[in-house]
Amino acid sequence: MRKSLFTLFLAFVYIWSWSIFNVVKADDKTTATVGHIISETIKGTDIDTTAILEKELQTLAHNYAIDMINIMQVYLPAILDGIAADLRMKADEKYKCKLLENGGMNDGCNN
Repeated sequence: MRKSLFTLFLAFVYIWSWSIFNVVKADDKTTATVGHIISETIKGTDIDTTAILEKELQTLAHNYAIDMINIMQVYLPAILDGIAADLRMKADEKYKCKLLENGGMNDGCNN
């Protein structure tokens, strides 16, 4: 009798733990929030969905801003190298035009 009660208890604990850990699988906050809004709407509970969705949009905007900063951090050296190359090219062009302004040779310089 004790062994069968113990086996029944173990089976109950196994089923209970399996159901507890598999009920909520909302890995991201958006899914959980939308699910909550839908379930509360079905129940007829009066909730302020616009306030909840505004907060959710703020969270999403913040996450996208963080992602954008990370992308800029990765590509910033290449962007700065391109800007530096453009500035060097413009400085070289001005210097060349300055050297050639009195020689009569106007090779692409607009005076």
